[in-house]
Amino acid sequence: MDCSLVRTLVQRYCAGEENWVDSRTIYVGHKEPPPGAEAYIPQRYPDNRIVSSKYTFWNFIPKNLFEQFRRIANFYFLIIFLVQLIIDTPTSPVTSGLPLFFVITVTAIKQGYEDWLRHKADNAMNQCPVHFIQHGKLVRKQSRKLRVGDIVMVKEDETFPCDLIFLSSSRGDGTCHVTTASLDGESSHKTHYAVQDTKGFHTEEDIDGLHATIECEQPQPDLYKFVGRINVYSDQNDPVVRPLGSENLLLRGATLKNTEKIFGVAIYTGMETKMALNYQSKSQKRSAVEKSMNVFLIVYLCILISKALINTVLKYVWQSEPFRDEPWYNQKTEAERQRNLFLRAFTDFLAFMVLFNYIIPVSMYVTVEMQKFLGSYFITWDEEMFDEEMGEGPLVNTSDLNEELGQVEYIFTDKTGTLTENNMEFKECCIEGHVYVPHVICNGQVLPGTSGIDMIDSSPGVSGREREELFFRALCLCHTIQVKDDDEVDGPRKSPDSGKSCVYISSSPDEVALVEGIQRLGFTYLRLKDNYMEILNRDNDIERFELLEILSFDSVRRRMSVIVKSATGEIYLFCKGADSSIFPRVIEGKVDQIRSRVERNAVEGLRTLCVAYKRLIPEEYQGICKLLQAAKVALQDREKKLAEAYEQIEKDLILLGATAVEDRLQEKAADTIEALQKAGIKVWVLTGDKMETAAATCYACKLFRRNTQLLELTTKKIEEQSLHDVLFELSKTVLRYSGSLTRDNFSGLSADIQDYGLIIDGAALSLIMKPREDGSSSNYRELFLEICRNCSAVLCCRMAPLQKAQIVKLIKFSKEHPITLAIGDGANDVSMILEAHVGIGVIGKEGRQAARNSDYAIPKFKHLKKMLLVHGHFYYIRISELVQYFFYKNVCFIFPQFLYQFFCGFSQQTLYDTAYLTLYNISFTSLPILLYSLMEQHVSIDTLKRDPSLYRDIAKNALLRWRVFIYWTFLGVFDALVFFFGAYFMFENTTVTSNGQMFGNWTFGTLVFTVMVFTVTLKLALDTHYWTWINHFVIWGSLLFYIVFSLLWGGIIWPFLNYQRMYYVFIQMLSSGPAWLAIILLITVSLLPDVLKKVLCGQLWPSATERVQRQRQSTSTRGLDRLSEVRRLASLHSPSPSATQPGFCSRQVTMCPENKECLVLPPIIGVSTCRHHPSWRPCCRGPCGETDGRQVICSSL
Repeated sequence: MDCSLVRTLVQRYCAGEENWVDSRTIYVGHKEPPPGAEAYIPQRYPDNRIVSSKYTFWNFIPKNLFEQFRRIANFYFLIIFLVQLIIDTPTSPVTSGLPLFFVITVTAIKQGYEDWLRHKADNAMNQCPVHFIQHGKLVRKQSRKLRVGDIVMVKEDETFPCDLIFLSSSRGDGTCHVTTASLDGESSHKTHYAVQDTKGFHTEEDIDGLHATIECEQPQPDLYKFVGRINVYSDQNDPVVRPLGSENLLLRGATLKNTEKIFGVAIYTGMETKMALNYQSKSQKRSAVEKSMNVFLIVYLCILISKALINTVLKYVWQSEPFRDEPWYNQKTEAERQRNLFLRAFTDFLAFMVLFNYIIPVSMYVTVEMQKFLGSYFITWDEEMFDEEMGEGPLVNTSDLNEELGQVEYIFTDKTGTLTENNMEFKECCIEGHVYVPHVICNGQVLPGTSGIDMIDSSPGVSGREREELFFRALCLCHTIQVKDDDEVDGPRKSPDSGKSCVYISSSPDEVALVEGIQRLGFTYLRLKDNYMEILNRDNDIERFELLEILSFDSVRRRMSVIVKSATGEIYLFCKGADSSIFPRVIEGKVDQIRSRVERNAVEGLRTLCVAYKRLIPEEYQGICKLLQAAKVALQDREKKLAEAYEQIEKDLILLGATAVEDRLQEKAADTIEALQKAGIKVWVLTGDKMETAAATCYACKLFRRNTQLLELTTKKIEEQSLHDVLFELSKTVLRYSGSLTRDNFSGLSADIQDYGLIIDGAALSLIMKPREDGSSSNYRELFLEICRNCSAVLCCRMAPLQKAQIVKLIKFSKEHPITLAIGDGANDVSMILEAHVGIGVIGKEGRQAARNSDYAIPKFKHLKKMLLVHGHFYYIRISELVQYFFYKNVCFIFPQFLYQFFCGFSQQTLYDTAYLTLYNISFTSLPILLYSLMEQHVSIDTLKRDPSLYRDIAKNALLRWRVFIYWTFLGVFDALVFFFGAYFMFENTTVTSNGQMFGNWTFGTLVFTVMVFTVTLKLALDTHYWTWINHFVIWGSLLFYIVFSLLWGGIIWPFLNYQRMYYVFIQMLSSGPAWLAIILLITVSLLPDVLKKVLCGQLWPSATERVQRQRQSTSTRGLDRLSEVRRLASLHSPSPSATQPGFCSRQVTMCPENKECLVLPPIIGVSTCRHHPSWRPCCRGPCGETDGRQVICSSL
C-alpha cells in the first residue's frame, strides 16, 4: 500500500491540514486527472437531499415524547402516574393516566401531521428529475442522487438542482440568463458566463470528453462571493488554469431563463449549497403565552407541594394523640407499626401530592393545542386577505405562534418586493441642468394619451446637443442588459421606434427602466453581438461600439463602468452610479445644478443615478488592461485587488447628468406602516439596497416623515470620525428629549415633537458587532440599542442575509426582550424570518423560499395590518382568557379537597367521586372554554381596524401579568371557600330530606361539585361578549350533559365497577329543597365579586377598548335621537298640497349616490345634504320649474 496516500489521508482527516480547511478539489465527471498531473484522492461529500423536517419514521416516537415531556406539566403528570402505579394512593391511576395519554396523543398527531407536510415538500424537491451526463449520454435521475462532480444539464425555466460551475450553454457567446427571485428577492435577469475554455462544448459527447479539476473554497453562505480556479487538461497534459468567480457560479434555487440549455458541474450539494447555508436551523419557537404558562405552572407546583407538606405534617400532629393513630376499628398490623417513620411520612406526602395533583391543569395543554390548530383556520379563511390577482390566500405553516401576533413590538421588513413592487418606471433625466420627461414607461408598456417628448426647462443650445447625445449613448452602453428578439419570452416589449419586439434582460430592473426610458428620447439599444454593442440613434442610424471592459457594479463602490471603442476609434469610459459615489470623482460638469435636481428627486422617493464619462488615449487604455488582468487572475485577495484597480481607473470624470427611476410602493404599504406605528409597533427596514434608494422608499411609505431628523451611522461617517465618537454623538442627540417624553408612546407620529430616524449600513453594523480589543463588544451594542430605542424608525441598508438575522437577534435578546416579527419575500430574508419570534413570508413573484420557511405567509404587505391588529389581537385575548380560566377552575376544583382534609382526619379521603375527578377537565368544563377561545370578539373587527391604538391595550403580555394572575387565583380561592363552607354550614346538623335522612360525604361532595361546575361555566358566560348559537349550544349543553351523566352514573348499578358508592346519590340530592336553595344561593354569591369588579373597573378605570365601545354607543344613541327628531320635524312641516297634485314633489324618500335610502325634508331644516355625499343635492322641481331644495338625511342613521 502507498504510504504517502495514507499519510495524506491522515493529515486531512485527523491533523486538519490547512488546505483541507480552506479549499476542496472536485474532479469534473469523476474522471481522474492524467497520470503525473496530481494525486487522485477521492473525497466524500454529502448527497443532494434537502431536509427541513424535524422527525423521521424511526425517531418520531422517542423524539416527540422527549420534547413533550420537557413540558413541566406533562413531566409532572408522568411522575404522578408512576407514583399511583407504585404506591397505594387515594385515587386510581386512570385519573392521571387517561388525561395524560389524551394530551400526549393529540399533540403528537398534530405535530406529526405538520412534519408530514414538511416531509412531503422535501420529497417533492428531492425527487425532482435531473439530467446528467454519464458515458457520453444523457441520463435522468432524482435530484437527491446527485453527487459533487456530476455534470448536469439544465433546460430553460428549470431550477438549478445544486450549486454548479457553468461550463457551456446553447448560446454562442457562452452566457446564460438567470433569475434569483427565490434567493435574493430580485426577479430581474442576471447574466452568467461559462468558463472560457469549455464554452464551446455544446454536445453531451464534447462535455463527456472534458478532463478538468476544480479547486474552490469550502462552502460558505455568502451568495455573492465565490473564489476558485479550474484546471483544464489538454492532450499534452499541460493544464490551462482559469480563475472562477461568482459570475461562473449558478446557485441552487435560481432559474434558467431565455437560454435553451446549459451544462454545469456540481460543486456544492444538499445542505452545503449556499441556499441551504443561509437557512438557519428551525429552532422550536415558543410564544410569550407558553412561557407564562410554564411560570404559572411552577407557582402552582409550589402551591401543590406546600399543600401536601402541610397536610402531611398535620396528619402526624393529629395522630400524635392517643387512639387517633389506632382507632379500635382500624388497628395497625405489626408490620405497619415497625415501618420506618420517615418512609411512612414520605409515602403519605406522595399520596397527598396525588390527591391534590389536579391543581396542575394537564388538559390545558391539549385545549391550547386544539385552540391554536383550529384557530389558525380563521386566517386561511379570511376573504379580505385573499389576493384575487394572484389567486393566493394566507398560509399558516405553524399554529404555535398565533397569539404572538398580538404581542409584536418590532417589525423588521425587507424593502424590494415586500414594501415595493420591484417594478421600475423611468421618470426623468437631467442633462447639464435641463430636465427631460419622456412618456411614462413601465415594463415596456406606454401609458395611453401621451405623445412626443415633454421637456421641462429650455432645450440646450447647439453646444449642449453633443453632451445630450453623449448622455443618451452612455445610458445605452453602460449596462449589462441582454436583448432577446422573441415575442413569447417573458412578455414582448415593443420598441416604440421600430416594428420589431425586443426583450431586455438584466440583473437590475433599474437598467431595464433606464434603457426603455432612453428609447422614448430617441436612442434605442439593439443588441450585443460579437462583443459589439449596437444602438439606434435619433436619425435611425445604427452605431456600433466595441465592448472592451466591464467594471462591474458592487455595493462598496456603488457604481459601474464600461470601456467602449467607437467606430471612429475613440475610446470612452462611461460610468454611472450613486451621486455620493460619482460626485467626488468628477472634475468637470454642472455639478451644482445636477446635485440639486438629484436631491429633489431623492426627497420625492425616486431612485437616482448620476452619469459621467472620460475619453481614454490608447496608451492609457493599455495600462488599464494590464492593471485589470493582473487583478483578475489573482486567487488571493482578488476582490481587494480589483477594487484598487477600479479606484485608479474611475477618476477624473466629466459629469453628464442624472436619471430618476421610481420603484412603486405596494398597494396600501404606507397606510399599513402608519397603522402599525399607531399601534405602538416600531418598524425597521432591512435591505440590501443602497442607502439613498432605501431612504427614498422609507419617505414614500411614511416610515420617515418630513419632520424626521435623519441620523447616519454609516461607513462614510465612521471614516470621518471614530465609531466611538459617532455613537456618542448620536446618543447625545437622541437622548436630549428622553427626560421629557417616551418615544414608545408616540412612535414618531406626532408632529409637535422632534423624532429621529436612524440609517445604518452593513459595514457599520459589523464594526458594532465586532468584539473589541478587550474582548467585549457589549458597550457599543448597548449604546447602539439605546440610540435605536429613541428613534421612531430605523433603516438598515447594504445588509447581507445573515446580517439581517444578526439585527433581529440583537433586538430580540436586548434587556426588554421585545417580541419581534420579520417579513420578507426572498431567500435572502429566510435567516431573519427564522430568527424572529414570528416570521412572515410574502407570497409573490419573488419565489417561495421565504413563504415556505416562514411561520405565516401572506400575499401582500398590506395584509399584515389585519393579521396583527385583528387576528393577533383576538388570538391573544382568547388564549389569555383560556389560560387564566383553566388555572381558576382548577383552583375551584382542588381547594375544597384541601379543606376537606381538615374534616376527615387527614386520611386522604377524596371529596369527589373518581368519575368526577377524571371527567371534570376532559368533559364537563372543556368545550365551553374551547369554543370561547375560538369565537370570542370582545370588540368588533371594524373597531380594531379603525383604531390601531387598541393594540397597545394587550402589549407586553398585559393579560398574563402577575397582577391579573393573582386576581384569578384569589377569585378561585374565594369561590372554593364559598362552595365548601356554604354547603358545610347550610347542612351542618340539619335534616335535609323528607324522611329525616342526613347527607353523607358523597352527597356533600356531589353538592360542592355541582355548584362548582355551574359556577365556572356561568363565569365564562359572563365573560362572553360575542354570542352565537354555537356558544349557547356548548355552554348550556355542557351543563345539561353533566346533569344527564350524573343521573345515569348514580341511577344505574354498573356491573364493571367494584364499588357502587354513587348509586342514587345525585337523585337523592336533587330531591331535597334545601339542596336546590344551596345550589342557587352559592352560585349567586360566587359570581357576585366578579360582577362587581367588572362594573366598578369599567366605570372607574376603563380600558381603551371600553372607552372606544362607549364612544360608539353614545354616537349611535345620538344618531338615533337625531333621526327621531328629524322625523318629528318632517311630520310637523309636511307640504300642504296633495301628493297627487301635478307639479309638486310627492316623494319624501329618495336615493343618494351611495344607493342608500334617504329621508327628504322641507327647507326649514336647512340646506339639502346627504350623510354619505355632502356635496350631493337632490332636485325637486316646483310648478314653475324652480328648484325646491330639501334636506336629505340618510335613514342609515
